[in-house]
Amino acid sequence: MTEANLILGVVAAILLVYAARRGKAGEGVRIGALLLRRTAAVLLVAFAIIGYVNVMETGGLIQRWIGPDSGWSGLLLAALAGMLLPGGPYVVFPLIAALYLGGAGIGPAVVLVTSWAMLALISVAFELPLMGWRFTLIRWGVGLPVPILVGAVAQAVWG
Repeated sequence: MTEANLILGVVAAILLVYAARRGKAGEGVRIGALLLRRTAAVLLVAFAIIGYVNVMETGGLIQRWIGPDSGWSGLLLAALAGMLLPGGPYVVFPLIAALYLGGAGIGPAVVLVTSWAMLALISVAFELPLMGWRFTLIRWGVGLPVPILVGAVAQAVWG
């Protein structure tokens, strides 16, 4: 069992005790089961993709496109890919980890995470109706260079 599993297990146990004291333990389990049912298909497909990335001979392709020596083009490609990644952290982080272990450089891997977190295109669908075009364009204009700059620093310092 990893540390993350242990921590999550302790947190779940504490919340279970708290919910049980309030008479809502069953409701928490029911809501958790509904969430599992809604996300199970996405998780299965994402993990299958991650498994294929791990077993296929993609090392050369990954290293060429977003490897440690891919330069600015690798950082730009990683920024674009990060914006297009669908799903939450339970899908994105294992995929980026598989790419990193498959030969992606530290700079492009950092760009992937940062670009996904800051500029995921899926978030625009929620942001526009609530915040409007002006806010979205300002946020994107200010945020667009950040993942590339963060990745360039990561590559320069730790690459």
